[in-house]
Amino acid sequence: MKKFTKHTGKCVPLFEQNIDTDQIMPKKFLLKIERTGFDIALFHDQRFEQDGSIKADFVLNFPKYKDASILLAGANFGCGSSREHAPWALAEYGFRVIIAPSFADIFYNNCFKIGLLPITLRKNAVKELVKKSEETDNYQLTIDLINQAVTDNQTFSQNFEVDEYRKYCLLNGLDDIDLTLLHKNKITEFEKTRIDFLPK
Repeated sequence: MKKFTKHTGKCVPLFEQNIDTDQIMPKKFLLKIERTGFDIALFHDQRFEQDGSIKADFVLNFPKYKDASILLAGANFGCGSSREHAPWALAEYGFRVIIAPSFADIFYNNCFKIGLLPITLRKNAVKELVKKSEETDNYQLTIDLINQAVTDNQTFSQNFEVDEYRKYCLLNGLDDIDLTLLHKNKITEFEKTRIDFLPK
């Protein structure tokens, strides 16, 4: 998993409430368990017409927000079914941070497992960021995980909360497998002492 310490990136506003995982990752794309090849599926039905042409009126297709890596979302983002593919698609598309007033619990947890940082800020603060991203070309934020701060190059500055264990994993780029491998030597020693009749 890629380490996350500090990230500066362009913002794209998608400030709607209750955006669910079926919108983020339509179920017709849930055909494999690999974590690759899902960027085209992200918000597919909003981004593309039935013939595959691009919908010009969807915010992710606006040239202004090309290469955005910070998503500004509405409350209860990621609600609905608990599909891991939704954060996979967001990360593969290029997002490193999602800022919203609130998240669905399972989606929130799944983000941390792949190095995607979900940040909860007050609704008014997110609305301020949305307005700035709409009014300012190439509007960027800097996310400092060590100091748990969100800032821009104007006047915005807010701190955010993050669980210490999740913060540790992000700062060190450790997913569940990496955390297990930290104890590789102990696991190897344990395996050496297993009684012969136990399954190996």
